[in-house]
Amino acid sequence: MAANVEIYTWSSCPFCIRAKALLDKKGIDYQEYCIDGDNVAREEMAERANGKRSLPQIFIDEQHVGGCDDIHALEYQGKLDKLLHA
Repeated sequence: MAANVEIYTWSSCPFCIRAKALLDKKGIDYQEYCIDGDNVAREEMAERANGKRSLPQIFIDEQHVGGCDDIHALEYQGKLDKLLHA
């Protein structure tokens, strides 16, 4: 069964685009929350992300995994597929 992946983004954010490209390359479906200018949504994201306000913020099966560098690090370490059930 595939993991539930959620990603909070800003439409013009290069790190968001890079993180989504990795997920797309792996064929992973994800729920994107584009929060351009939505301060309420950003506060909700920060609450889920242990106070982190930078974008993107990525969650896999409700577990906060961090941002773009974090998801790429997991891929480099060979740990991302296990989280994604891929």
